[in-house]
Amino acid sequence: MALTALRNWVFARVNGQEAVPIPGDTVGVEHFREVYAHPNADGRSEGAVLSDLFWYWLAPGPQVHQEHLEPGERYDDVARTTRRFLARPHAESAERATRAAERVLDEKPKRVRLVRLRDEMMPIWAEFYYELVFGEPCPRRARDLIVANATDVVTALKCLGLRHMNRRAALTRYLTEKLSERPLPLPRRLSPEEQVLYLQGTFFNTAVVQSSEAMTHLLLAIAHHPEVQARLRTESGDAYLDRVLSESFRRYPLFGIAHRISSGEITVDEHTTLPAGSVLCFNYADFHASGFADPERFDPDRWERHTASRANHIPFGVTANRPCPAKGIVPPTMRAVAKAVLSRYLLSSTATHVRSIPNRGPCVLRPVDDPGSDRRLLRYLRVRDRAGEVRRDVVQLVLGTYMVLDARRKRLAQRYFATHDAEGRVRG
Repeated sequence: MALTALRNWVFARVNGQEAVPIPGDTVGVEHFREVYAHPNADGRSEGAVLSDLFWYWLAPGPQVHQEHLEPGERYDDVARTTRRFLARPHAESAERATRAAERVLDEKPKRVRLVRLRDEMMPIWAEFYYELVFGEPCPRRARDLIVANATDVVTALKCLGLRHMNRRAALTRYLTEKLSERPLPLPRRLSPEEQVLYLQGTFFNTAVVQSSEAMTHLLLAIAHHPEVQARLRTESGDAYLDRVLSESFRRYPLFGIAHRISSGEITVDEHTTLPAGSVLCFNYADFHASGFADPERFDPDRWERHTASRANHIPFGVTANRPCPAKGIVPPTMRAVAKAVLSRYLLSSTATHVRSIPNRGPCVLRPVDDPGSDRRLLRYLRVRDRAGEVRRDVVQLVLGTYMVLDARRKRLAQRYFATHDAEGRVRG
């Protein structure tokens, strides 16, 4: 905890910019949705020092990443393209996810295994999104390149490893060659090079990483709660699985902090007005913990009493301010992958489960027809995981400090907006 606090202090000092935490002293939880949905909470990267860090982690291509584009025709073109790729019937998407999961899981040895769930999930989502984009099965070479790229990005984001641009460049070259053979309807306002980076960043980075992280949280929560796992195996239909999924999103939101830059004043109440240029940091975890009894407890049955529209629960953002474009495709595909895993394995774990999941979700997978015991493996996992926490804290402090300093020095976002406007045109 001391090392984590020190790392957060270093991040704040190096970024050198005060932000408005929401919920916080300035904007309470009761105004979270209102401010998030305000039309002036629409700036994405220009004017925030924090943007340099996100651009650094996502390079190359953050200037065409949908989440980092400023409002305007360029963003609209990119957003339309993303929605077009993702607009598939739920049954078709679930079937595709099931096929991807079965192909990858069938490659695994049929024995008890100690795994990292995120590593197990990455190839599944690489195959899923490749087939979604290109309409054909994913070759093993492409899958390996996608997994290497996505792993590199998420490892750097968690400050557990430095960026390896050669891994990203290898996927960029592959996609460039692929698109020369099979053109796709990509955003017309982007150059051919930017179209490749859009495809790589949106589907073979963000989509693969976020889907893998979401599945890791879901499966690790199931592994930690035997009573939940038992009900999932006995209850017919998807109603209980949907509640488990909702609780996983509430307890372990994929977004830690979403930052926006206000383009104009935002009046919160008669006492509070946020000036233009404010950096607004929306804390999903704090919001999801508010308004629930015993919020730290994993309780899927709470969703028999709550509805997402009325509760403090926005796993895919808010409709008025860039909601996750995959919000429709994620639930049916996650259900499909969860069913494929549970049909093959009993899950158990003693590993620490936190929102950032730096340990990648250690878990014991036992074939469902194996009557053995996991006690010895779980004792070993508990000791290994606790020892690994100290090492990870040190690595995150050292590498995180280096990358924050390097991002501050490179100033990727600030330099870009000094020479380009919101539409990507050269200024002047």
